[in-house]
Amino acid sequence: MPMPERFLDGFSLHALLEVTPHSAWDWFTGKPLDIVITVVAAVILRWLALRSIGRVVATTLARSDARRAGESSRAGRVLAQATGSAHERHRQRTLTMGSLLRSMVTFVVVMVTVLTILTTVGINLGPVLATAGVGGVALGFGAQSLVKDFLSGIFMILEDQYGVGDVVDTGEAIGTVEDVTLRVTRLRDGNGVVWYIRNGEIVRIGNRSQGWSTAIVDTAVAYDEDIDRAITVMRDVVHQMDQDPAWQGRLLEEPTVVGVESIAAGAVTVRIIAKCAPNENFPVQREIRERVKVALDRAGIRGPQLAPYGGSAPRA
Repeated sequence: MPMPERFLDGFSLHALLEVTPHSAWDWFTGKPLDIVITVVAAVILRWLALRSIGRVVATTLARSDARRAGESSRAGRVLAQATGSAHERHRQRTLTMGSLLRSMVTFVVVMVTVLTILTTVGINLGPVLATAGVGGVALGFGAQSLVKDFLSGIFMILEDQYGVGDVVDTGEAIGTVEDVTLRVTRLRDGNGVVWYIRNGEIVRIGNRSQGWSTAIVDTAVAYDEDIDRAITVMRDVVHQMDQDPAWQGRLLEEPTVVGVESIAAGAVTVRIIAKCAPNENFPVQREIRERVKVALDRAGIRGPQLAPYGGSAPRA
């Protein structure tokens, strides 16, 4: 069977048989060596970048643990637990961003390496890049909402705007966050309805689980009662509640009896303000009302008198 006279991209069989170690080395020190150097440089660059990202992630987690251990005040400890800085969510968010950065670095390094190798072997990248550019523009127009959702999701995770377990107000729905991805946020409202909201469509976020919440309790007493005595009773009540171990994890500091808020219709309203952990304002309000009611009854301090049906309240 006759053997082709030329094969292997123009090299003849006779030339192949005459290959010497010197000529093979000369061939290897050309484009093949450039390709090997490019691949090795890409591997080293990727290794260094991933190692740097890993160190940054480890340092961030270590600083978070140190800051959490350094919280000495009760308010600091409660806020650290409530805002998520001492919660597993902070660790997961840091690891997620580290994984995202690693994927981005790997993608960029691989793309640059492939393009460099194609240029080295003499492939004209002009038509390829032009075609890719046209396809990228078309894809960008068709999937711009998807890109917007992903970018919004990245910034939400990076800035820790909210996380799983937070009670948020997205404008469209108010509920507890059950899942956060780069594209969609899932939350469940008070009626049990599950809402799927695209991250790119969220214009504003009200997070009710970050920082602290405020409990405001207004208590009305009769106009002719001794207000100083009523305020003293209320201060004793909030002091005892602040010392109660069952409420120290919910109260950031001792509630304050700020004084008379209003006078109307034979009643004097005294206001109490309590700084609470996030989403604990409603339980604190209910507990303060109950304790104040019991204390005022024991002290013989009357509430405002109700007007008889069809009549008016008696004048003091």
